[in-house]
Amino acid sequence: MIEIKDLLLKFNNLLFSEEVKKNSIREILNETIGLNIKSEDIKIKKNIVYLNIKPIYKNEILLKKDEIFLKLQEKLGKKTPQNIV
Repeated sequence: MIEIKDLLLKFNNLLFSEEVKKNSIREILNETIGLNIKSEDIKIKKNIVYLNIKPIYKNEILLKKDEIFLKLQEKLGKKTPQNIV
């Protein structure tokens, strides 16, 4: 039988990994295009990153998408998101 503390520990690890992903995305976007974005403006669902930002910044991200994903892969490895929307 699985104990509640084990389930909570797994849940905590999932939340921690999401925060790590968000912080990595924030750092890389700041590094690459000079965009400071809040953690609240980043959502990750089904391994896709959704950004709540102005369209002009989204265009810059799309132009440098390959560079951003290379940096994300270096930093996150297998946990790299598949796409940014």
